[in-house]
Amino acid sequence: MPDNGEARALRILRGIGDVSEAAWNACAGTDNPFAGHAFLSALEDSASACAETGWQARHLALDSPDGALLGAVPLYLKSHSYGEYVFDWAWADAYERAGGRYYPKLQACVPFTPVTGPRLLVHPGADRGAVTATLAAGLCEVARRAEVSSLHVTFPTQTECETLRAAGFLIRQGRQYRFENPGYASFDDFLGALTSRKRKTIRKERAKVAESGIQVRTLTGDEIEPRHWDAFFQFYMTTADRKWGHPYLTRDFFHRLGETMADRIALVMAEDRGVPVAGALNLIGADTLYGRNWGCLGDYRFLHFEACYYRAIDFAIRRGLTYVEAGAQGEHKIQRGYLPVETYSAHWIANPGLRDAIANFLEQERRQVKAEMSLLAGYGPFRQGEA
Repeated sequence: MPDNGEARALRILRGIGDVSEAAWNACAGTDNPFAGHAFLSALEDSASACAETGWQARHLALDSPDGALLGAVPLYLKSHSYGEYVFDWAWADAYERAGGRYYPKLQACVPFTPVTGPRLLVHPGADRGAVTATLAAGLCEVARRAEVSSLHVTFPTQTECETLRAAGFLIRQGRQYRFENPGYASFDDFLGALTSRKRKTIRKERAKVAESGIQVRTLTGDEIEPRHWDAFFQFYMTTADRKWGHPYLTRDFFHRLGETMADRIALVMAEDRGVPVAGALNLIGADTLYGRNWGCLGDYRFLHFEACYYRAIDFAIRRGLTYVEAGAQGEHKIQRGYLPVETYSAHWIANPGLRDAIANFLEQERRQVKAEMSLLAGYGPFRQGEA
């Protein structure tokens, strides 16, 4: 167990491979699969998150006097703002038009993953309050020494935000959509909690997919074969091309994920007469199913809803999971049982003038987000008293 006394030093890791899996995971815990060594290693070792793609690892590590890892932060030096899902393009543009240099910047996050989870990782045998405060202060010091314009912690927990606020970070509020399982015994129980009209709509959509002849299966563990990852990578690339997005994740990333985390994956695969045509990737946490990537080779009516939303809810209910996180964007998720929830980010800004301007903007944005969430919640599909 780490020494709870005065920490020896903060140090920078140039890759997740610079620390052992056991030491990192002791701090990251097992509840959130994205914070673990295996997921970060799959990103870095597959060249998905690397210097060439603008994600240079600069993970922050805190050691005890005897050299054991007390805490850590997944941290990257970035030359752009892609793959973050908390948008600061306007901040960068304003600062550079005023003569400043916004990039490079530092980003504490899980690359390409808009999922709330721990960012200030602490060994369970350490003093959590002391270690998180040291990590937060350490982040500020790293940013000052690197002479970057800013440092951003995206999708931390609400508790971590309070620690970061105390260290001088500005807090930003956002929203995503989440399904909550109060203890349904089956998907039909979930449908029974909806208004009649919404229940009929979902049944109709699921029936249309079934009648089309498309077969949909949810695979986990050893059921997922290399051929499934090959097909899913094709879906991913096709969908990225359609959305004019940048496909950061490589084929090797998905295969590494299958090799190291198969038991934490729920891969929904759809086949049309035996030919794979679509898929949805989910990761399994302690109490949450996290929807991540979706891809499809054609235009199949209602298949997106079936693969991404209804199969996820069904899987969560059968596994006894409490939540399904469906990510940002898409008010259509509300009609399918996913209600708006708050998300957070924290921002350290070096230039006082830019910091003041961003602080004013965040205050206005916060009021707008709260108003929108209140409005959107009123459009939920549940019968009165059921949500």
